[in-house]
Amino acid sequence: MNNQYIRREVFCCETCHELKSFWEKEISKQTCYRELEEDRRGRSALRKLREEWKRRLEERLRMLDNPEEKEKQANTVG
Repeated sequence: MNNQYIRREVFCCETCHELKSFWEKEISKQTCYRELEEDRRGRSALRKLREEWKRRLEERLRMLDNPEEKEKQANTVG
């Protein structure tokens, strides 16, 4: 009976080590995927486009709120 107990301990330790190494590998894979995704998003032009459209919309709202400024800008441009 003692031999069976010792075998179980060894088996458990090996299993624990295998589980630990499995999850460490999974975590490192997920970290790599996350970093690649962040890099891809950083290179994306979508953020720049959104900022440009936001600026245009704000400019348009300002012009609609203050029609006098629109006239002044038209006079200076034309």
